[in-house]
Amino acid sequence: MSYARRDRWIAFAMLLPSIILIAIFVYGFIGWTTLVSLSQWDGVKPNYAWAGLDTYMQLFSREGGVSAKRFNIDLWNTFFFTLFFLLLCVGLGLLLAVFLDQKIKGEGIFRTIYLFPMSLSFVVTGVVWQWIFAPGTPTRLRGVNALFDLAGLDALKWKWYTSTDSIGPFHLALIPVIIAAAWQLTGYTMAMYLAGLRGIPEELREAARVDGATEVGIYRHIILPMLQPITLSALIVLGHISLKIFDLVYTMTGKGSGFVTDVPGIFMFETTFQGNHYSMGAAISIIMLLMVAVVIVPYLIYSLRREVEL
Repeated sequence: MSYARRDRWIAFAMLLPSIILIAIFVYGFIGWTTLVSLSQWDGVKPNYAWAGLDTYMQLFSREGGVSAKRFNIDLWNTFFFTLFFLLLCVGLGLLLAVFLDQKIKGEGIFRTIYLFPMSLSFVVTGVVWQWIFAPGTPTRLRGVNALFDLAGLDALKWKWYTSTDSIGPFHLALIPVIIAAAWQLTGYTMAMYLAGLRGIPEELREAARVDGATEVGIYRHIILPMLQPITLSALIVLGHISLKIFDLVYTMTGKGSGFVTDVPGIFMFETTFQGNHYSMGAAISIIMLLMVAVVIVPYLIYSLRREVEL
């Protein structure tokens, strides 16, 4: 046996346990969840009788009752949460990275402060921001409302995540949740952009300055186009996090009054483990998986094609 062939067999043997575990505990359970979602399992006792797509149709049907209404609200909440979450994280992360790229004094301190929220779990973040945005009562204000009261800014006092107001399908109670999530992950995009900025040769900027370009023009026409791959990577990573968000919302607000802060992850958890409606819970899980796949799979294909071209 040649050395190259032996090395391939050794590498395969080293990877085999991981391959088996992934096949069983990832793809195996995805297959089992899919089977349950197509069954009539509605109770503690398993029931694998075939139901086809009936559960999925119930979730999307206008006549599906409370479940369909709640799931429709959840999808809108996920859409708006993802949209504003990505805008805040990418926009603020880029601004912070540009700020740190100016070679300011104490850069290490600022970088540590911006990255610190990433060291916390979403559960801790949810608990902390729940207290910050707790509206309190008219006689006992709490959180930011208490600060507004002390500052004489009564017009800014608001119900925050307890509000049931909305603008069309957008529930205003989502705003505190979006702020909390963006606070935790803006440092992530800042770090990515800062690494990208430090990787751009200084000669390019000097050449642009010699040609008369302003600093704004340099960032607009040279730096930002070169940061597009980083922007795409950030959107993909943050996008899949937002689509399957659960722990932050669950600890901070729960589903909210009238499902104003509900998301599919909470709906799936309550349906499956509190209501014992396993087929519906499995169907929600598969839909969440497909939502994430719509984001991840095209990016993986794009990345593989780029690697082949290079």
